[in-house]
Amino acid sequence: MAERERGHVRVAVIGSGFGGLGAAVRLRRQGITDFVVLERADAVGGTWRDNSYPGCACDVPSHLYSFSFAPNPEWPRNFSGQPHIRAYLERVTDTFGLRPHLRFNSEVRALRWNGDALHWELETASGPLTADVVVSATGPLSDPKVPDIPGLDTFPGKVSHSARWDHDYDLRGKRVAMIGTGASAIQIVPAIQPEVERLTLFQRTPPWVLPRADREISAAEKWLHTKVPATRAARRGLLWGLREMQVSAFTKRPDELGLIEFLARNHMKKAVKDPALRAALTPGYRIGCKRILLSNTYYPALAQPNVDLVAAGLTEARGSTLVGSDGSEVEADAIVFGTGFHVTDMPIAQRVTGAHGTTLAEEWKDGMEALRGASAASFPNFLTIIGPNTGLGNSSMILMIEAQLNYLADFMRQLDVLGGKIALDARPSAVQDWNRKVQQRMTRTVWNTGGCDSWYLDASGRNTTVWPGTTGEFKKVTRQVDLAEYEVLRPPKAAGKSTGERAEVAA
Repeated sequence: MAERERGHVRVAVIGSGFGGLGAAVRLRRQGITDFVVLERADAVGGTWRDNSYPGCACDVPSHLYSFSFAPNPEWPRNFSGQPHIRAYLERVTDTFGLRPHLRFNSEVRALRWNGDALHWELETASGPLTADVVVSATGPLSDPKVPDIPGLDTFPGKVSHSARWDHDYDLRGKRVAMIGTGASAIQIVPAIQPEVERLTLFQRTPPWVLPRADREISAAEKWLHTKVPATRAARRGLLWGLREMQVSAFTKRPDELGLIEFLARNHMKKAVKDPALRAALTPGYRIGCKRILLSNTYYPALAQPNVDLVAAGLTEARGSTLVGSDGSEVEADAIVFGTGFHVTDMPIAQRVTGAHGTTLAEEWKDGMEALRGASAASFPNFLTIIGPNTGLGNSSMILMIEAQLNYLADFMRQLDVLGGKIALDARPSAVQDWNRKVQQRMTRTVWNTGGCDSWYLDASGRNTTVWPGTTGEFKKVTRQVDLAEYEVLRPPKAAGKSTGERAEVAA
């Protein structure tokens, strides 16, 4: 189908969370206005739209968990809640004039590279279109993962995932089973504990939990940050610097984390007096191997008389009876899964078909890998925001997103400099070399040596999620596109190749 029949844009951005909106802002700053942001829902916000469960908040300080180009002096707390973060993204959308570019209820169902036309063909819920460049900003925390529990379909009560909270269902007076002990669960448990009749937490692996230095931000601080922007920048810089200094312990010297473990144990001891419960809540792996969680209310909630801990995973449902892997049985009226997302097997990868006629999921069957976290070989003009090995264990993902936005901006500049109908395809050797170096660095990190099984690891046990360095280093290596790492594709001649002709570019 011709471009004019389908509707054509220079850039199609998938997703309207932090990554997608950030990409839209950066494109406009580059002078590129011929783009659309395709969103499957009816509002912006990404994971901060979808996750609206009780107690939902960010575990990164708000002044660091926001765009550097869109500071917010009005954050209400050190760690602001989901409603405030979502409202912030709405303001970013309006401030930077992104509304005309948004296409809501436009889930991308399929993407296919057309090597003759050198563009992407997209099928969406709102109709087809083509694009020269596609930016996938669906994010790793967008598609909930619910384990395959035998008999779950026989459970007569309410079953939900933390990212799909049903606000019309009243938990008051109910017997609730919380499955999982990740970042969502430790916020949900203390939020619902006072109102439910009984709360049972199924804990497959206990998390390490540290105090949360949260407080209300005073009116004086807000005034100062508004009137003297340098104070706001200094606050952000301090928050960033402290986290940068922690990185070496995570990536090179995990044994230095022993003091942090002591603080976490002491934090638990203050709230949990029962030695047996403390023993069940104490992790058997090095702190940092899984994401360190922050909460002042999680342990106090677990110590309440209407809360039970099952130190085992959920293995079966027999009607309203839930069975743990230790054989324990619990009666429940509702189940809440806090079991995370499809991180190492992102569903969008199944919908993207590249130059070789294979999907991104097929190319990644042995593990995700992308050049500088952005470009996969044989997927020309396709960039991922928050791609493989760009996650963090201790700092703000917005820093990584902004680094990848720099890479996107230079990618678009390179296309303009090369001129005409053009595409850039990451060289397989460059992707392999980048990934080899990342994985070599990963061998010393706490995520690989800490003795846990985390969502950072894929099915083969390889860490394809986290960046083994500082955010400053990542910003440096994504500052610009190295054309030597790409093959340049130009339109094929009449008797040329169907995948586009490749031209060599001098390093």
